[in-house]
Formats: sequence, C-alpha cells, structure tokens
Amino acid sequence: MNTHSAIAKIRQRGAAVLPSLLLCDFRNLEREIGKLEAAGVAALHLDVMDGVFVPNFTYGLPIVSAIRQVTSLPIDVHLMIADPAKYARAFVEAGADIVTFHVEAVKDARPILNEIHAAGAAAGIALNPGTSVAAVADVVPDCDIAVVMSVEAGFGGQSFRPEVLSKLTELRRLGGESLLLEIDGGVNARTLEQCVAAGAEALVVGSAIFAQPDYAVAISDLNQLIAAGLKAGLASSGAQEAR
Repeated sequence: MNTHSAIAKIRQRGAAVLPSLLLCDFRNLEREIGKLEAAGVAALHLDVMDGVFVPNFTYGLPIVSAIRQVTSLPIDVHLMIADPAKYARAFVEAGADIVTFHVEAVKDARPILNEIHAAGAAAGIALNPGTSVAAVADVVPDCDIAVVMSVEAGFGGQSFRPEVLSKLTELRRLGGESLLLEIDGGVNARTLEQCVAAGAEALVVGSAIFAQPDYAVAISDLNQLIAAGLKAGLASSGAQEAR
C-alpha cells in the first residue's frame, strides 16, 4: 500500500477509529484482526515501546510482520522509542504503512522523515502533552501525519487532557489540509466526540473496543460519536466564518 492510499483509507469517512492492538488477545491475533476487519475499521494502530524512551515494553518487528501477513489493512506504527532513526526503515520493511516517532526522542526529525518516505511509507511526528507545536513547526511541512498525545506516552491510567486539543488547530494551520491529524491516549466514548470536533481525523482507541464483548457494536457506537463530532466541528467552523 502506498503512502497516499493508506492516508486516504483512514480519511474516507471524514474521521476513523484506529484500534490500538496493545489490548487485543495476542493468543488469537489473526482472529482478533478478523473481527476488527469485519467491524469495518479503516486501519490498525501499533504502539511500539522500548522500555527506554517510555517505561513500558511492548512488541517489535516480528509482530508487525505477523500482522502484515494476515491483513491488507493499513498498519499505523507509533514508535515510542529512544532511537527511531535506527529502526524506522526496518518497521516499513516489516509491513508498516505509516510510521510516526516522537519529536522528544530526536535532535533532528527531518532525516528520519526522509528515511521513512524513501522506504515507501507515510511519515510523521508525535508530540507529548507538554511539547508545544512550536517545537515541530519547521518539520510539519515534511509530515504526512501528526500525532497529538492526550496523555503522556507510555504511562497507563492517565486522564485525558483536553487542553491538548488546541494543538490540532495549530497543526492544521501549519500543515494544511494534506496533514492527517491523529490523537492518541484516553480516547473513548466520553472524549471521542470532542476530539473529532476539534479536528482529529484518526482516533486511536484501546479499551473502548477491546474491553467490550462485541467489537462490531463498540466500533459502531464510536462511529456514531464520530458523526456527531464531525457535525459539531462543521457547525463551529461555520459560526466562526459568519463572524
């Protein structure tokens, strides 16, 4: 899948839920992905943690490769690792269609973005809640996607931080309409609608799907909230233009 088709698939309905596989049943990975495909998800999200940049450790290249073998859905890999320059291309070669990494982990993001693009994937940066948009302003034009973290990367049990939603507006201004805006952390039935209304197009969701008995019902309910959020966002945009 090329860069443009992966982004387009996520955008085809205006905004999309991206299940975070961190909470799926890895004993039955192929079955889990099949259930998500049947529920009509647009892409799959994988959080890669190294135990260095963040205190948790998850999975690496073999899992991405295994998932690539059982699905044609876009794979969105979020590198929460200390040395993304060392591994970014390898994740593309393993099957990732989109690779993002943290601006806090690097001195210069541009060479890594270029490397990911050269490998054939969409590329982008992620920002922790305490990182300002100004810190990435110079590289946003080189990004296909920007990930706004609404909790601190790698730590569980945190509350959603609504103040980060203003970053979506700033990033849209810097990156234009071609930049895909993703939000990650604490996105659920209580917070999803406001994320979409603020401009988020890709919404990374974990427990709001995987803690539910029926993934299809959970995703359908979340899609209804997306529709409401899109409507609210359009109404807000129209009101601002009328002023």
